[in-house]
Amino acid sequence: MNEQRIGGTTGRAQLPNRTTHITGWGHEVPSTILTNADLEKIVETSDEWITTRTGIRERRIAAEGETTASMASIAAARALAVAGISADDVDLIVVATLTPDHLMPSTAVLVKGAIGSTRAAAFDLSAACSGFAYAYAVAHGFITAGLGQRALVIGAETLSRSVDWSDRSTCVLFGDGAGAIVLEALELPAGQEGTTRPGTLSFELSADPSGAYALWIPGGAGDNADPLIKMDGAKTYVYATRTMAAVATAAIERAGLTPSQVNLVIPHQANIRIIEHVSKAIDYPMDQIFVNLDKYGNTSAASIPIALSEAVAAGRLKPGDVFCTVAFGGGYTSGAFVTRWDADPAHGARAASVDASKIVVIRPEGGAKADVVPAALRAHLDGRRR
Repeated sequence: MNEQRIGGTTGRAQLPNRTTHITGWGHEVPSTILTNADLEKIVETSDEWITTRTGIRERRIAAEGETTASMASIAAARALAVAGISADDVDLIVVATLTPDHLMPSTAVLVKGAIGSTRAAAFDLSAACSGFAYAYAVAHGFITAGLGQRALVIGAETLSRSVDWSDRSTCVLFGDGAGAIVLEALELPAGQEGTTRPGTLSFELSADPSGAYALWIPGGAGDNADPLIKMDGAKTYVYATRTMAAVATAAIERAGLTPSQVNLVIPHQANIRIIEHVSKAIDYPMDQIFVNLDKYGNTSAASIPIALSEAVAAGRLKPGDVFCTVAFGGGYTSGAFVTRWDADPAHGARAASVDASKIVVIRPEGGAKADVVPAALRAHLDGRRR
């Protein structure tokens, strides 16, 4: 793997006396569940085939009116509530997504409006399934450079609107949802550094264009436009198993730790076989790896923040614990970061104070295509309700 990486010569996320830490978290997933049994009625597949090869049993599907921006906004509002701050306490909003509501304006700008922020800078970031790790690193750099004190880092996707529902090799894999964190500056006492300090310890980002067209969305405009995901599954699987383990190992080593000193690994939730391979490759027990892909499938950039939010709620992280995230995605991209958790998990209960019905995303006159459920999927869902 190329040694010229984001993160400087060591990759350690430390500037003199300042790092970042997570103070808020939250997620939002659609209420509509699409099970493997449902998929048996849409394409030629079976629950057994999907479960044994991927570990996925069901996924969430955005309904009419639900979009990347609307879910991202709700997740962001919950993260702000957990952190105990207002939207105007945030200096930066970064949304990692490959399924934005529009090419322009950015989803982050729509989130800013929906949560009532008046002063934050806002932009989207595209790094596919590694997007949240990339966005975390960008926000960390922004804060440690002194450009702000707090950032909202969001991963959000409506992949159900970007898959071909007649392609059984891809439509069984993906789901919709959003997750968010508040990342804040953490001032450290002079001399406190290395493996004992709280907050962000290290990160690792890489990209390999040799796989640019193994997992991609052609896009384009006019009669030749193609907005649907294409994937060489075999090639992507082989590369992912090798890269996920390597990137996780690099991030842990750059934090000055060994896998045995990491309390929890939160991987991108793409395929249980890939996760099991990472477990073996870095000699890390599966029972210390958080897995929720059976409920949500692959939610791309939303995968890690949703899993992080659920891991805290499940009591899997307590102050002093070290966790590592790792992701792999189209591009090929990969990313990981290591953090020592120092927030009170009980603050997660504050998310319940958010009234999602009051969070409204601005829409253009006449509505937006981003709101529309694909026809093939809508027909099945309508039939299921009858």
